[in-house]
Amino acid sequence: MATHHGKDAVVHIGGTNIGQATGFTVDTTHDVVEDTALGSSMKSFVVGRGTFTASIDMNFDDDDTAQGNLTQGATVSVEFMPEGSGSGEQKLSGSGIVTGMSVGVTLDGVTTRTVSLQGTGGLTIGTV
Repeated sequence: MATHHGKDAVVHIGGTNIGQATGFTVDTTHDVVEDTALGSSMKSFVVGRGTFTASIDMNFDDDDTAQGNLTQGATVSVEFMPEGSGSGEQKLSGSGIVTGMSVGVTLDGVTTRTVSLQGTGGLTIGTV
């Protein structure tokens, strides 16, 4: 089993690399719907609808174009590359609506930004 170091990961917004990205999380879920018939002693289910959410952590950079596109309510295309952007590496891509942003400031630290996305449509799992 191969492992990967986070330093290789890349995030694109609208095809542009997010400068100062420090991490991301992509969560996928799928609903299930019960379809158990009367008289059955065990429940059964069918697959319902799915969705994904994501959060992107970064060092705040107001000169970065990709960061500037991450405004509340904006719909953006996203590409998450956890292994890096080399040919054949895994890529998670889709479209999402920016649902929130937080900016963190400490007295003696780097100013940070975290953006939350709600996927709209499917998340494609492919390769670069």
